[in-house]
Amino acid sequence: MMYIGTAGWTIPRPVADRFPAEGSSLERYGHVLSCSEINSTFKHEHRPSTYARWAATTPPGFRFAVKLPHGITHARKLVGTIDLLQRFLGDIAVLGDRLGPLLVQLPASFALAPRVVDTFFAVLRRRFEGSVVCEPRHVDWFGPAAERIYLRYRIGRVGADPARVAGAEQPGGWLGDSQARGVAYFRWHGSPVVYRSSYPSERLRLWAGEIRTWHERCDCWCVFDNTASGAATANALDFAALLAG
Repeated sequence: MMYIGTAGWTIPRPVADRFPAEGSSLERYGHVLSCSEINSTFKHEHRPSTYARWAATTPPGFRFAVKLPHGITHARKLVGTIDLLQRFLGDIAVLGDRLGPLLVQLPASFALAPRVVDTFFAVLRRRFEGSVVCEPRHVDWFGPAAERIYLRYRIGRVGADPARVAGAEQPGGWLGDSQARGVAYFRWHGSPVVYRSSYPSERLRLWAGEIRTWHERCDCWCVFDNTASGAATANALDFAALLAG
């Protein structure tokens, strides 16, 4: 499967005519793009009824990726998080078949602590069988020790732009096996100005060619996070058009 979307589901005015005119923002968005990354869970706790409404608002086949809360990944740094994790997983469960990957985004200061990380992912995997992807930002997470943990717990590593570490622009970790397809998850934050810059058409064409190759063996998620200037939505629409062509 191929999923293309943005962080959130804002429809900026310059591209509003590329979406249906009627309905809520999410209803209009879901008729055109195939996924959204829920980033608001990083700092805010939503009621299960909110997730249920979002699921009911979207068409069959639409999926949400959901970012783990700040309290788990940044405040506690994956230590002693069972209470937070259980509540979070219980809340998002009502997304049902609209639930896509969990996104574990880590701070740049968070070096790999193998015992801590191994314990956390073991706890997570006992409670969640779906797709999980991790976006680390410290160089320690790109070596053999981290790779063994990714593979042990079926965790994909996000391919991010701009890449903070050499090779970080490509997905890694667990990318599937003979029993199951993995997830190649791309997060494009905007470059050269992170969260703001729009990607030029030349870059989008290059990525479209790469994604076709990835899609032969993985489900692909392509999420534009350059939302601060509204560029993400236009980039996602243009990228989807390139792949459809």
